[in-house]
Amino acid sequence: MSVQQLSKKLLSDKKLQNMILDSHISFDELSITVEEDDLKGALIILRDGENYLFRILIDICGVDYPKKEKRFTVVYQLLSIEHNLRIKVKVEVSSEDFVPTVKDIFSSAHWYEREVWDMYGIFFVGNDDLRRILTDYGFSGFPMRKDFPLTGHTEVRYDSEKQRVIYEPVKLAQEFRDFDFKSPWEGEDYILPGDEKATK
Repeated sequence: MSVQQLSKKLLSDKKLQNMILDSHISFDELSITVEEDDLKGALIILRDGENYLFRILIDICGVDYPKKEKRFTVVYQLLSIEHNLRIKVKVEVSSEDFVPTVKDIFSSAHWYEREVWDMYGIFFVGNDDLRRILTDYGFSGFPMRKDFPLTGHTEVRYDSEKQRVIYEPVKLAQEFRDFDFKSPWEGEDYILPGDEKATK
């Protein structure tokens, strides 16, 4: 089955067509967007339907779009071994919205949801074990949000005099930083070493 055939089947499926808000194909992979209330129903149909058989949840990840009304997108990546196809199921949520857990549909979702919670602060209703999984104990904030400071909030270092790890607020050594010509985000007027050959 091709991606285009899968797309036609999904959009003509009477159970799914009312759930799908948007669908598109990019890089030979189908993406559909559903409401959070329809998420579990859509995943069960995609897992159990004979035309789909997406029985493996590969990953759950988050995306942050700070300027959008619904700031976050939670992306579920599914694999059908029988049809050799992948699909992305997306749910758009605001920072106040909750997403239903899908760990009762895909057992692997438990740790993926913990990771999304840890990185983005998106809450999964029904997952009773949303603890930090990638960051340290007592970590403040959600580091994959676009408004999280690049330097973080806490500096961790080992103090040889006290013979222990010290946690303290980040202190920058200088008020601002001068970037040299090797910094990729600084467009300089002068010619980089080696580039003078390109003009000859």
